[in-house]
Amino acid sequence: MWSDADGLLRAVGEHRPDLVVVDVRMPPTHTDEGIRATLVIRRQYPAVAVLVLSQYVEERYATDLLSAQTSGVGYLLKDRVAHVSDFLDALRRVAAGGTALDPEVVAQLIARRRTDPVDRLTPRESEVLRLMAEGRSNTGIADALKVSHSAVEKYVSNIFGKLDLMPAESDHRRVLAVLKYLSLT
Repeated sequence: MWSDADGLLRAVGEHRPDLVVVDVRMPPTHTDEGIRATLVIRRQYPAVAVLVLSQYVEERYATDLLSAQTSGVGYLLKDRVAHVSDFLDALRRVAAGGTALDPEVVAQLIARRRTDPVDRLTPRESEVLRLMAEGRSNTGIADALKVSHSAVEKYVSNIFGKLDLMPAESDHRRVLAVLKYLSLT
């Protein structure tokens, strides 16, 4: 057993277990030490299966955990531990290289993707937004995509509309659009 995230990482490095069960929140601050340690384990010891437990769905953590490698990984709400047979089944699946995701985690991730305004963008609009995020001007975007300046203006206008960014004197829509894009990457 370990008392904090650093202890967990040392123990995994020394013992190379088949499976580790980690709480998202660990000492000393009880914020996100557990999930950060889990991400290190996934990167440094990909053969070690990891089952993460959380009090409630934390989409960012679930997304980070599942973005690199989906085998031998699980994310369950602590309520599931009370159902011993379900918990043991999840442990077995993750240890065998499978995936165990709490239904509530899946529902929230799917709901988020469905309501994400960035999903409304066409592939070309997404490409324009990516170039905007790189700091390109409309002229720079036109040069990169080999399109006219007016075409870029149309794409940018469409992006603002689809992201629900209406003109306002107090807001810089280009910056707000890039911030929405960056929050998803």
